[in-house]
Amino acid sequence: MTSTADEFSKLNISADWASTAPNLHKNLSLLSSQQVELAKVLIEMGQSHLFQHWAEPGVDDDEKRAFFDQIAKLNSSYPGGLAAYINTARKLLADSKAGKNPYDGFTPSVPSGEVLNYGDDNFVQFEEAGIKDARKAAFVLVAGGLGERLGYNGIKVALPRETTTGTCFLQHYIESILALQEASCSLAGGDCRVDIPLAIMTSDDTHLRTLELLEKNSYFGMKPTQVKLLKQEKVACLDDNEAHLALDPRNKYRIQTKPHGHGDVHSLLYSSGLLKVWHDAGLRWVLFFQDTNGLLFKAIPAALGVSTSKQYHVNSLAVPRKAKEAIGGITKLTHKDGRTMVINVEYNQLDPLLRASGYPDGDVNSETGYSPFPGNINQLIFEIGPYLEELTKTGGAISEFVNPKYKDATKTAFKSSTRLECMMQDYPKTLPPTARVGFTVMDAWLAYAPVKNNPEDAAKVPKGNPYHSATSGEMAIYRSHSLILRKAGVKIDDPVIQVFNGQEVEVWSRVVWKPKWALTFSEVKRKVSGNCSISQRSTMAIKGSNIALEDLSLDGALIVEAVNGAEVKVGGPVQNKGWTIENVDYKDTSIPEEIRIRGFRFNKVEQLELEKTYTEPGKYSLKP
Repeated sequence: MTSTADEFSKLNISADWASTAPNLHKNLSLLSSQQVELAKVLIEMGQSHLFQHWAEPGVDDDEKRAFFDQIAKLNSSYPGGLAAYINTARKLLADSKAGKNPYDGFTPSVPSGEVLNYGDDNFVQFEEAGIKDARKAAFVLVAGGLGERLGYNGIKVALPRETTTGTCFLQHYIESILALQEASCSLAGGDCRVDIPLAIMTSDDTHLRTLELLEKNSYFGMKPTQVKLLKQEKVACLDDNEAHLALDPRNKYRIQTKPHGHGDVHSLLYSSGLLKVWHDAGLRWVLFFQDTNGLLFKAIPAALGVSTSKQYHVNSLAVPRKAKEAIGGITKLTHKDGRTMVINVEYNQLDPLLRASGYPDGDVNSETGYSPFPGNINQLIFEIGPYLEELTKTGGAISEFVNPKYKDATKTAFKSSTRLECMMQDYPKTLPPTARVGFTVMDAWLAYAPVKNNPEDAAKVPKGNPYHSATSGEMAIYRSHSLILRKAGVKIDDPVIQVFNGQEVEVWSRVVWKPKWALTFSEVKRKVSGNCSISQRSTMAIKGSNIALEDLSLDGALIVEAVNGAEVKVGGPVQNKGWTIENVDYKDTSIPEEIRIRGFRFNKVEQLELEKTYTEPGKYSLKP
């Protein structure tokens, strides 16, 4: 066995280094040359405290090796390694302690972008352009989170998007991408064969359960080769302003780690080589979306159309935002040195930034009734060429921040360990001024109904503000479908107001359809004709691509399913007892979690169910 002195000479470490970390010094002979190199990095970065508790050689040796396995993982999964992480942390922690404003020297202004009105000619043209280019797109779902904040113990993408059909979020997303694939190919004509790829960013918490959900359901109709899972690693926690790495309170041979944030998606796409594969395959767009926005795909065709028409390198989907509403605002920032960027500014930073920049009233509504700074919903469309070029320069690293909770006003000690974090929407911070960065605003009723709050938190939301709960998320889907049908000429009754789990919501007709029935407004209009009407108490689920509604008068429940190749006309009066809505107490543990968090369930009293009728291709007509 080589002597300790030889090991230290291998490390180029002088004797006083040995006195810095005597316990490491005693244990060097246990380590491989790579582990010795990592030890050198730690000592050079002032992390000798990590070895203070190390036992004599022969005691806990496996734990010591496991410590360096963890260090190797933390080092390789961060762009630039642990040294870069610690250096960045020291700079950001010093800025935080000094109370430095990240927007010092910047003046805010309203950026340029497209504001769309659902269903008008402009909107329809953008939708068509988006469908056309969808075959050159790849999708990235950021799904590292569990549903604990919702009061649901599973992974969020397994949660039903709505309970009329019980379709979970992941199934809906995949069926939407497959419908886009088919619609885009039929526009292209000829022998178009395209598989739109889907990458899913998972975490230790969600990886295996996401894989299991896909495998159990045959990938919901996608080819397994179309879907790639990229697992996000955690980052080291920091104990103090000097960025000393925190040891796990339960194990002195482990570094405490926490999630780094969804900004990791950029470095994962880069380091996995996936982005280059897509680029080399001729794809032009990558669309990022989050795990529980059930309305997102209603906005995708038109937003992608805006990207292709305006040639945006970065396009942020946005919704109209009330001044001071708790949602980030998309803002153009111009620095006094001439730098500019278009980024999301968090709502609690936007108002003071405006006040400090010559807007005495801060963030206020304009004559439209909304803030001129649109609300960021974290759905992004990037052009792949410039994106790959930028990530090649940065290695996928994006702007980070730190948010320590200090013990007191001296800011010298933390209440608990902190870590660096990053957000995917901060990517444009490093872009050159020549980058074309814009936004697309669509109504929230069409594009945004995230499910992120549990019933208790949602019930405390001030009246008039969005609940963002499972209750409001499901009701928003019925409202969206009802309003779309209304715009297409269907007579839809006004909603009634009901209270579920302490939340007052509009209850519209429970109308749902599979993405393959209609992705765009033009498609809805093509499939609806004559005098159609749907009463408020009605439920309708359309599960097939060639189902047309003609002079349908629905008062009750109607479920229509048809195989591809079956053309079905549904019309005439359909009347039955329908499905009633029953209140459910979210504390009642005899009811499944995914129902309980909504505060209601359907009692399926009577329906006209045409699920087994149209199983063969052909032309059919239903007129009771």
